[in-house]
Amino acid sequence: MKNKLLTVTLILIGTILLVGVIALIVILKMDKDDNTKPTIDEVLEASVDIPEITTNLRNNDFIKISFKMQTESKDAKEELQKRDFQVQNIIINELSELTPEKLEGKDGKLQFQEQIEEKVNSLMQEGKVEKVYITSYIIQ
Repeated sequence: MKNKLLTVTLILIGTILLVGVIALIVILKMDKDDNTKPTIDEVLEASVDIPEITTNLRNNDFIKISFKMQTESKDAKEELQKRDFQVQNIIINELSELTPEKLEGKDGKLQFQEQIEEKVNSLMQEGKVEKVYITSYIIQ
């Protein structure tokens, strides 16, 4: 009789603990999901416009291109604004190694955006750039 009571009690305690752990995981996951998707106002508050840059590509074609860079925080935005000359230098150097063919299509542009993001993040100390957007683009 005591053995049955002990077994039932242990099963009940185990079930309650399991339900509690599952509930905790669900609550933490929901909280994490809410924090990972900023509103558009938050995105704009943490974004920096990089003015249009005109430079030549590797084959001497000209490109006019501008960007918006989304940072992870206002502190990162302030640092990025101070580093604007370094960011422009990175963009010009990277473009000087590219041909129009490398920038063709969605894949070429995405690869270039990721390349710029990586290079700029290597400079950053107060946060990071989360996303680089091309806002205008013309090759002549």
